[in-house]
Amino acid sequence: MREPMIAIEFQAHVKDGTIEVPLEYRDQLPGTVRVIILRTEVSKARNIIERMLKHPIQDPAFTPLHRDEMYHRQG
Repeated sequence: MREPMIAIEFQAHVKDGTIEVPLEYRDQLPGTVRVIILRTEVSKARNIIERMLKHPIQDPAFTPLHRDEMYHRQG
C-alpha cells in the first residue's frame, strides 16, 4: 500500500535546472518526492505581436498619415 500524498504549492524560478524549495516546506519533504511542474503558457498572440514589433513588415507603397489626416472623418 502506498503512503498518502500531500500537495505543497509555491511559486519558484528555475535557474540552471534547479528549483529552490522555500525554507518553510523543507522539513515536510524528507526522502523521495514526486515532482509535477505546471508552467504558465505564453499566449501565441503575444509572441506574434512581439515578433512583428521586432521585425516590422516593410511596404514600399506605405506613406504615413499626416496629423490632420489621422483625425479627418469621412462620411
